[in-house]
Amino acid sequence: MKLEPKIQLLKFCSALFNSIFLVLGLSICGCGIWILFNHESFLSILSSVELNTLALGLLVIGGVVMTVSVVGCVAVDREHRFLLLTYLGFLIVLILSQLFVLLLLLITRTKIEQTLDDVVDHTILHYGQNSADRLMDNVQHYGACCGRTAPTDWLENSYIQSLNLTGLDVLPCSCFSWNQPSWNSSWCSELLNFTEPLYGRGNHSYDEGCKQKLSDWLHENGLTVIAMDLSLILIQIGQFVVAFCLYQAFGRKASLKRTNHMTKIGHTHLDNTLEEDLDSGNQNYAYIHPDDACKDPVHPSQ
Repeated sequence: MKLEPKIQLLKFCSALFNSIFLVLGLSICGCGIWILFNHESFLSILSSVELNTLALGLLVIGGVVMTVSVVGCVAVDREHRFLLLTYLGFLIVLILSQLFVLLLLLITRTKIEQTLDDVVDHTILHYGQNSADRLMDNVQHYGACCGRTAPTDWLENSYIQSLNLTGLDVLPCSCFSWNQPSWNSSWCSELLNFTEPLYGRGNHSYDEGCKQKLSDWLHENGLTVIAMDLSLILIQIGQFVVAFCLYQAFGRKASLKRTNHMTKIGHTHLDNTLEEDLDSGNQNYAYIHPDDACKDPVHPSQ
């Protein structure tokens, strides 16, 4: 393939890769922001250092990815070899950083899950006294579950223990498939003598705990992050190959331009020399006038 069509094809591939790269970078940056600042998920109350490190890592990588995408587009558009070389260096650093984040996620997955279990147990124990109540209600309501391992986990709740109950007569309203909460309480009961005005009314409490639902939720979100990370790594490898080929192609193009320029200078110098020779009256001895050949060198006048 000729050099110029090859460069145009590589430029198109680079623009395509950088566009996908930019979108994935925005997605990873969004994941980091979601983990750090989302207040509608149990991740918002996890105190895991590894999880916070992972979130910050995703946030930084996402920001750098977007910056590198812009640098790559500018370098390719202007055919700037030094900027393209800088772009290649950034890609190498990004690939290594993402491998580190991926490794950290795989290593700490079990610890993050254990931390999540501890947070759920703490929320159940102090339900009605902290800001995580609504999160627990959402998990139980949308997951159709009750407690972490089973509904009996609610017997550990400090308020339930203060009632000296031996059975599951009172549960959070979110533990029931149908409920009508009281205006001043988030607790419900199926027993008539426990309903209004103290508690709301509930029917058909869930028998399954939420542990598996939380584990599946964490697993799905972890797979999402891993999939995006692996996709970015594969795209970056493709970008690196395309950028390296462009770096070589730009070098060949610059070399051809220099060669053509030197050739033009040489031709110009030769033309100037011939013009100077003609202007100074120098005779071209390779050509003899026919009349000169007939002259007698002894009697030139004859």
